[in-house]
Amino acid sequence: MNAGIQTRPHSASRLLRGIAQVMAPPQALAFWAQRLAPGADPRRARVVDRRRESADAVTLVLQPGRGWGGFRPGQHISIGAELDGRRVRRSYSPTGIPRADGPIAITVKRVAGGKLSQHLCDHATVGTWLDIGPAFGGMTLPAPLDAPLLFLAAGSGITPLMSMTRALVARGMPVALTLLYWARRRDELCFVEELRELAREHAGFKLRFFLTGDAASSNDEGEGRIDAAQLASHVPDLASRRVFACGPNDFVEAARSLAAPHARGFDSEAFTAPRIADGSDNSGNVQVTLAASQRVLTVPRGSSLLDALEAAGLSPAHGCRMGICNTCACGKPSGSTRHLHTGMLEHEPVTALRLCVNRAASDLTLDL
Repeated sequence: MNAGIQTRPHSASRLLRGIAQVMAPPQALAFWAQRLAPGADPRRARVVDRRRESADAVTLVLQPGRGWGGFRPGQHISIGAELDGRRVRRSYSPTGIPRADGPIAITVKRVAGGKLSQHLCDHATVGTWLDIGPAFGGMTLPAPLDAPLLFLAAGSGITPLMSMTRALVARGMPVALTLLYWARRRDELCFVEELRELAREHAGFKLRFFLTGDAASSNDEGEGRIDAAQLASHVPDLASRRVFACGPNDFVEAARSLAAPHARGFDSEAFTAPRIADGSDNSGNVQVTLAASQRVLTVPRGSSLLDALEAAGLSPAHGCRMGICNTCACGKPSGSTRHLHTGMLEHEPVTALRLCVNRAASDLTLDL
């Protein structure tokens, strides 16, 4: 070094940082920061524990990077991994409650044909790093808690309701709670022993399991799909209850028709796409023009736009695939779409079309 030039150590480090910022674009710096210090990245989480929860589900405890924004019981988070060279993301509900030291638990049910669920159930071991997104969703405990609650869960729908149940327990069960939980087989039920213990400890917590494929064999089990007789028997005070329902779309719609007209309040989330009720325009193909790349794709009318674009080899940003998080939303300058949940047609240009819950009803253009 030239003896005539004196450089203090902190000045040298600032100089090196400045050179790095000039020579490396922000995307490259983020790429290497994520790999060299993933624990400092709030978009990454490390598996720190795993346990078998049922015959087809595992619970993974994740430690997010510093600065992750946390969640409220009942919300979802987007989890992702690189599989076969592509980023795959799905949303999962934390099943625990927020902790000061940061770990969060998600319970993942194996889905036939589900790439990410199978990866998480079979290959996500302690030490595995996963992508994690911010929490989203509005199905959370009401404030104030001014009425008894009824939770209706089917299959994986237990996950957000389990987080809410644990949050109520942490507060001393301030209101009465009834949980009715459906599964096909007994060995598919999650959290069974914990829930039974909570029911023994809290007089205001009533619990009932329903099996649609196995015979009932204990005092807290019943049989059959959700119906009016079950609700009348186990929730005679339905009119005073706030109801939260979560499960497959058909279950949630049945719960809505049975409970919503009679309850004090009704909130729900479905984790499967609803069946397409109309048959007028769900066959054949349409042309979808991607404005940014000027590509023209032929896609089926009957699929969600997200599914159709992925089948064509594209990887649009997405999260929940349920129309909740808006991660997949993009502009639609022209064309008609039909909403998968409501069946409503939209002919006007929109700035935030949710690809996961809309399908093409005509040729259209997307801002992608």
